[in-house]
Amino acid sequence: MKKLLWVFLLINSVCLSQAKLDKLLKKWNTRNVPYISVETLAMPNTNVILLDARELEEFKVSHLKNAIHVGYNKFDKEGTLKKLPKDKSKKIVVYCSIGIRSETVAYKLIQEGYTNVYNLYGGIFEWKNNDFKVVDSTNAETERVHAYSKELE
Repeated sequence: MKKLLWVFLLINSVCLSQAKLDKLLKKWNTRNVPYISVETLAMPNTNVILLDARELEEFKVSHLKNAIHVGYNKFDKEGTLKKLPKDKSKKIVVYCSIGIRSETVAYKLIQEGYTNVYNLYGGIFEWKNNDFKVVDSTNAETERVHAYSKELE
């Protein structure tokens, strides 16, 4: 009976968290960039360019392996475009903490003609909550994830 209660509480907690994330993203995002799930992104042989739309302080604490930091407050569109391939059909996934800032950056790429751009649903928090790995500024695996703060703006 205790196991059944535990399972119920765990499932209920996950569902409530997912509902809160859904509500938050619906409130702040315009959905002008398609989402990609963390499970899909984590599939092997995914040839993708990862762009981190968080601030440098957040990126240094942890980021997805091989991600390129592009930031948000000081996003340099021209500098970012120079880092991207000329082939505008290459798959690009932009992420931030939960998927709000990344939508803005990803949409700027779409406006530049990139046709295969996605916003990581739930961002780095969803990635880590699903037990996928992140690395720190030395490229070592870490369990830490920097929480977003208005003070970084």
